[in-house]
Amino acid sequence: MSTDIEPREHTELRAAVSALGRRHGPGFDRAALWAEAGKLGYLGVNLPEEYGGGGGGMAELSIVLEEAGAVGAPLLMMVVSPAICGTVISRFGTGEQKAAWLPGLADGSRTMAFGITEPDAGSNSHRITTTATRTEDGWVLNGRKVFVSGVDIADATLIVGRTSDARTGNLKACLFIVPRDTPGFGRRHIEMELDADEKQFELTLDDVHLPADALVGDEDAGLLQLFAGLNPERIMTAAFAIGMGRFALDRAVAYAKERQVWKAPIGAHQAIAHPLAQAHVELELARLMMRKAATLYDAGDDLGAGEAANMAKYAAAEACVRAVDTAVHTLGGNGLTKEFGLARLVTASRVARIAPVSREMILNFVATHTLGLPKSY
Repeated sequence: MSTDIEPREHTELRAAVSALGRRHGPGFDRAALWAEAGKLGYLGVNLPEEYGGGGGGMAELSIVLEEAGAVGAPLLMMVVSPAICGTVISRFGTGEQKAAWLPGLADGSRTMAFGITEPDAGSNSHRITTTATRTEDGWVLNGRKVFVSGVDIADATLIVGRTSDARTGNLKACLFIVPRDTPGFGRRHIEMELDADEKQFELTLDDVHLPADALVGDEDAGLLQLFAGLNPERIMTAAFAIGMGRFALDRAVAYAKERQVWKAPIGAHQAIAHPLAQAHVELELARLMMRKAATLYDAGDDLGAGEAANMAKYAAAEACVRAVDTAVHTLGGNGLTKEFGLARLVTASRVARIAPVSREMILNFVATHTLGLPKSY
């Protein structure tokens, strides 16, 4: 892909991460790649330098995930650990929380999961029922979470709960760090028909007692802190999808250049060439919106970044699905073999359409917040 409009340091970062991913390659050992990426500073490129990070932002972190995915070595936990949890802690955490968590998140020696989705809430964060009750020495959490990635390999999970506002009686969103082995914090593996190293879990919080310093940020900040993590999540999901789409497209283009059935390679036929070209165009357009979202977020424009991040996630997911489908059809039967590594992406590419927020909810957001149409829900 063309990178002419990028600053030199971004181009160099792309090349370095791509080289790292190629050394590990498809079928890579996730733990080994994670450890090396952390050692080289790629996992924490968005975190503050004083805590071992690279001092960059979402622009740089999204490059890392995209380029790793483009060579078939995506790291899904990057969406969660440095992007969501690292960002929230670096923006709103206490000095003690930053010192305890950011160095490990930056070098990959520690990871953190993120729990927001609930069985009965879905995309509606206002219906979250996990509650946090203040006690004399801290908090007690009760509730359930579902589809939480990587809890088994994470040192802690950043849980979205709700506390009661003493003035109004209303519930407001708050974030809590829950260490993996905390009593009352249970997990159940959810069997998925998805070829991924990162497992999905349902969590139960049954009278989970936490110290006062488990709360991240201001109790009254509510949704501000929550969306400070959700915008990076959408940007990184776009990066994940674009990387996956690029990987599939590269495989298909290489095949179309060499595969010959009649007198010329199949890539000479417009029925093959045009869908591949269209997939490339759509991936490039999605990538531009992702860069816009990252730029706005890094500039501190949370409102503008929210709109752009949702659009980027939508565009990237659609482009990824088209690229994967086109790649499989280009290869025909070979597209379903293990040799080419595309069949597993048919399912994986759909994840970007439904997680962390469905395309329908993104369209609701754009209709209401961008176009000013009446709210439908």
